[in-house]
Amino acid sequence: MGPREYDNKNTPIPADDRRNVLQSEMSNPAIEPVVKRYSELRYQLMPYTYTLAWEARQTGMPLMRAMWLHYPHDAAARALGTQYLWGRDLLIAPVFEKGASSRSVYLPGGTWYDWWTDAPHAGGQRLTRAVDLATMPIFVRAGAIIPLDPVRQYTSQAVSEPTTLRVYRGADGQYTLYEDDGISQDYLAGKGSWTRMTWNERSAVLTIEPGPPAGATNLTATRTFIVEVIPGRKTRTVHYAGRRVDVRF
Repeated sequence: MGPREYDNKNTPIPADDRRNVLQSEMSNPAIEPVVKRYSELRYQLMPYTYTLAWEARQTGMPLMRAMWLHYPHDAAARALGTQYLWGRDLLIAPVFEKGASSRSVYLPGGTWYDWWTDAPHAGGQRLTRAVDLATMPIFVRAGAIIPLDPVRQYTSQAVSEPTTLRVYRGADGQYTLYEDDGISQDYLAGKGSWTRMTWNERSAVLTIEPGPPAGATNLTATRTFIVEVIPGRKTRTVHYAGRRVDVRF
C-alpha cells in the first residue's frame, strides 16, 4: 500500500480520486507558478465578478457572455465560439491546443488593451497573440473601469489595502461597483453599496459618486481607492466618503 495523500483540510484522499492523476504533474515546478498566477487573478477580480453576479440577478445577463451578446451586428463576432466576454469589458481567449505558441484572437470595433502588456490594439480585426503555458490572452475594452482588490487567500479574508480602479483610456466609460456584506441576505431588502464611476475621456476626469438604484439603501462607508490609468499607469489616491469626487489626470 502506497503513502496516503491528504487534501488541504488534512483529510485523506481516497485512492479512487488519485488514480487518474499523473504523478509527473503533482508538485510540478513548471505548473505551480501558473496556477498561482491565475488563482491570484481570480481573487483580484473578485469585486468585478461580484458585481457581475449582482447584475445577473437584476437583469439575467450571464457572467460569461458570447461575443454576439454585445456585438450583435458584427458578423465575425457572431460566428465565434472559441472566445468569450467575461462581463462587458474583458475578452478571454482560452488556449486549448497542446504546445501552442500563438493564438488567433478577434477584437470587435474600438480599441482593446492587452491585459498583460497594456499594449493597445485597434478592433475590427484578427491578431495573433504569442502564448505559452503561463499566458492566456485577455483583452480589455477601451473605456472600461476594472476594480481590482488585493490578493486574498480565501474569499472572506479581510484586506486592509485599497481597491484599485483601473481605467482604460480611449473612450468614455461608466461602471457601477456593487458590494454588500457577503454574509447575510440583506441584499434581498435592497441593502448594499453602489458606487458609480464615470470616465470622461476628453477631460481625463474620473467621477466617483453614490449610485444606488431607486428604493435601495446605500451602505457606502468611507474608503480609499487607488485610481490607475492605462496606458502609462499614472495613479491617484482618492479618499471617498460617499460624496461625489472628481479625480483629474
